[in-house]
Amino acid sequence: MQLLTPELQNRLPKIGATEAQGVNALALVKFFTPDGPGTWYVSEFDGTDLCFGLAVIQEPEFGYFSLRELRQVKGAFGLAVERDYYFEPTPLCELLCQHARWYKQ
Repeated sequence: MQLLTPELQNRLPKIGATEAQGVNALALVKFFTPDGPGTWYVSEFDGTDLCFGLAVIQEPEFGYFSLRELRQVKGAFGLAVERDYYFEPTPLCELLCQHARWYKQ
């Protein structure tokens, strides 16, 4: 699976472009491990490899992650990271709240 199509790469703001929006910036892409706990939401992209957004593995946290590294991640049964085709652009703050609630239960 191609994690980021050329169309998605062109739609994603460059790194730093949404900084003024803070947690109100939109995540446009969601990656996940179908057989594991990893989820990554992308709000910015450097055009080559580096993404910025919300990563949720043990706990939600904002930061940078690499497409190259995501391609190497395998879940519990050896499945690769996939892109959620049905993900709708969502503000990072909403995603953070969704995951924070899940972790508190």
